[in-house]
Amino acid sequence: MNTSPAKVDARLVEALVRAAVERALQSESRGGPSGASAPRRSEEPELVVSISARHVHLTDEHVEKLFGRGARLTHEKSLYQDGFFAAAETVMIVGPRRRMLPHVRVLGPTRLQSQVELALTDAISLGIDAPVRHSGDIAGTPGCVLVGPAGAVELSQGVIRAARHVHLGPRHAAHYGVANGDFMSLHVQSNMCSVTFEDLLVREDANAKLEVHIDTDEGNACDLDRASSIEIRKQQACPCNY
Repeated sequence: MNTSPAKVDARLVEALVRAAVERALQSESRGGPSGASAPRRSEEPELVVSISARHVHLTDEHVEKLFGRGARLTHEKSLYQDGFFAAAETVMIVGPRRRMLPHVRVLGPTRLQSQVELALTDAISLGIDAPVRHSGDIAGTPGCVLVGPAGAVELSQGVIRAARHVHLGPRHAAHYGVANGDFMSLHVQSNMCSVTFEDLLVREDANAKLEVHIDTDEGNACDLDRASSIEIRKQQACPCNY
């Protein structure tokens, strides 16, 4: 796997800033947030399955570099987990060989490390060999260039395909017999598209709501929007690749 940072000529970045970003951001302003889909509720009490579309997490420093001195993320839409939101701000992601994804949503609040989360289809489109990682585990991952209306940031690492996971609190952890760091499976029953996803990492937190996160490729594979039933259960054997 090639995990070396993506290198982009500074003149290309300048051209993108001047010629493409404004148009891309104006186009995005006519649409809604792309950081997450509307949650899909199952028949299990309180269980929500959300499709997490491609998005970016930024540090305070990178927010200012991309959107201007003193800039802060603008809350546009609350996400299902309390305290998290889709921001009004978007960026362009530039990969090797001048491949790019315009107007990718930034999610808040800011973090200590900037991170780009993509589905496999997105990574292929950008020409980036993004590994499957749990959020925050970005050591040795590929980088990219982020372009905003005020400037650009070259990330030396941070591009991942986010591993599917389930958020839950102590009450639901006890109900399913799991603890933080365990793994669960998700079964989605759909017409001719039924799928069981293994290796959902359990992320237990006192303030968490019961919610599964999968990416757009996974949501499309199981036809989540038209699922007839959804169920999660404890996985008996932990995956060997984590």
